[in-house]
This record gives sequence, C-alpha cells and structure tokens, in this order.
Amino acid sequence: MSRSIFPLVDDRDRAFFGHDRASSDQVGFIDGGTACFGKSYAAEPDQLVEELAKDEATAVADTLLITVPNRFGVEYNAHVIESLLTHVAPGLGWR
Repeated sequence: MSRSIFPLVDDRDRAFFGHDRASSDQVGFIDGGTACFGKSYAAEPDQLVEELAKDEATAVADTLLITVPNRFGVEYNAHVIESLLTHVAPGLGWR
C-alpha cells in the first residue's frame, strides 16, 4: 500500500503541498497482487496523525510505502521523510 504524506512544518512545505489536500485511493496491480495507492495527505502534523489514524487501508496494511516526488531534490525529500519520522510517526505508533 502506498501513501504520499507531507507534514506541513515550514513555509516551503506549505508552498509545495498546502493547496493539495483532497485525494482518494486508487487500486492497481503490482507483481500479480492487488495494490492500493494514490491517496495523498498534506496537513499540519497533528492533523495528519488524526487523519491517518482514521485511514482503514493504512491500519490494515502490513507494508506502507511512503512516496515522495523526486522533482524537489534529495535535500527536500530528506526533509519530508525526517518531518514524517519526527512529527507524525510517533503519534501513530509507527516504528
């Protein structure tokens, strides 16, 4: 299962993703199995924790692939991943 998750923790995050808050799941096939992908989340960290806690697909998935766009470069992508690990994952019990 795949999700794009963007914690909005600074002005750069808000400029890139603050406007893109409506998204929905899509179903596809990867390696002969069914995969759920496509839903994106962009919000302040506390709101992300609340929204992701209600995401039934995320709750039952045994693997969660976090996707980040490559167009912003390695430094920014590292920032997104660090923000997710620091500000969102602990609130969901993710390790």
